[in-house]
Amino acid sequence: MNKQRILTGITGLDDVLHGGLPSGHLYVVEGEPGTGKTTFGLQCLLEGAGRGEKVMYITLSESKIELEEVALSHHWSLDRIALFEFVPTEANLRPEDQYSAFHPSEVEFQDTTQSILQEVERVNPARIVFDSLSELRLMAQDSLRYRRQILALKHYFLNRQCTVLLLDDKTTEGHDMQLHSIAHGVVSLERLPREYGIERRRVRVAKLRGSTFREGFHDYRIETGGIVVYPRLVAHDHCHPMLSGVTKSGLAGLDALWGGGIPRGSSTLIIGPAGSGKSSLAIQYAAEAAKQGEFAAVFLFEETRQSLLLRSTGLGIDLDDLVRRKKAHLEQVDPAELSPGEFVEHVRRSVVEQGARVVIIDSLNGYLNSMPGESFLAIQMHELLTYLNQQGVVTILVLAQAGVLGTSMRSPVDLSYLADNILLTRYFEALGRVRKAISVLKKRSGKHEETIRELQFVNGRMQVSEALSNFHGIMTGVPTFVGSQNDLLPNPSNE
Repeated sequence: MNKQRILTGITGLDDVLHGGLPSGHLYVVEGEPGTGKTTFGLQCLLEGAGRGEKVMYITLSESKIELEEVALSHHWSLDRIALFEFVPTEANLRPEDQYSAFHPSEVEFQDTTQSILQEVERVNPARIVFDSLSELRLMAQDSLRYRRQILALKHYFLNRQCTVLLLDDKTTEGHDMQLHSIAHGVVSLERLPREYGIERRRVRVAKLRGSTFREGFHDYRIETGGIVVYPRLVAHDHCHPMLSGVTKSGLAGLDALWGGGIPRGSSTLIIGPAGSGKSSLAIQYAAEAAKQGEFAAVFLFEETRQSLLLRSTGLGIDLDDLVRRKKAHLEQVDPAELSPGEFVEHVRRSVVEQGARVVIIDSLNGYLNSMPGESFLAIQMHELLTYLNQQGVVTILVLAQAGVLGTSMRSPVDLSYLADNILLTRYFEALGRVRKAISVLKKRSGKHEETIRELQFVNGRMQVSEALSNFHGIMTGVPTFVGSQNDLLPNPSNE
């Protein structure tokens, strides 16, 4: 028989826990100061109170006033939570109140425990939060005495079918594995400082006895309104039947390069030097998708929203109008203010909630900067691309290379093996002009042209020419003309 589960009030965490915490057990929520343990505890109690349960917050460190300030910062009311404050008062500072016949910890520990149990008997809560264990640990003095007391509390609350969260600020020396062995489950909150930007926070379920859960670290953020957890994306949990068909660009020459278009449920990497037309090509796919009645989501890491809208208008694409009519989503991402897990969740929501069939990430260079280390990028991007492919989404990734001409251009990271398709843009010099070449290097499913075409911007519109069959060595940047005088390229007009 499966144990009934309770929701924590943190939607993402409940997803990680596969439905919440098994009720009637003792759990440890550990983390250094500033990781959001108090917010976690209050959020869980408010969820219970909202379901008609009696809930109780026992504080041994923070005062009632401090808890109310935390609640106020999240626009919460604590009226439905029974607050029991057991903290030293000003009277404890008087000399006549200091113990002499007994060690202070012996008297204080017993008094604290008895007072807590009396209040529990009076309230009879279904959920309790203890804040914090470090105070009990200090009062117990002896580790054996402390362990016995925690065991006694565990059995006491187990018999009352009460779910207990013990908050531990990890301020003691060493790691308290004894507490982990006693608890039914352990949730660990971490804070990772960055050299620039906001701190990254992540949560991990270290233990959940007799229950399945999603292992590993999951990013989270503390916002006004509580903790928001972004579960780590596991692609195989979201399998769907494969979709057939292709997505077209609306440019005849470009679609011909692809052998008809980009297959649905595939990822495409547009790679080339800065200014070679990569972003313009990506936006062309978004505009054509909207024209065909499909939703497109564009995530910008480098270019500003206003700049892209202005440039798109110059190409004859009214992207602002598409966004207003809810045919497209345009989001400017600040890597310094966003964790990788949060970005993945934004992409997933655009697919699930808005029905995006085309997703554009511009660029991977900016996405790389949002990661704590390059070693994580390929793994996380693989999961994201696999997920999007399984949803039948056409994913377009833009990657800028260092350099301008020739074969010496370098990529900041090699993701070519992750992409199903690769579109290469290049500069080349011909007849005294710098021109742009475009070619398909890879298409995992189906045939494609092996030719090189020219990408032109004529009268503010994109065009893709016929195959450049009269030149040799275009990829070097300085090709050799091997055709006749009549085959010379016309000079495109930018007027």
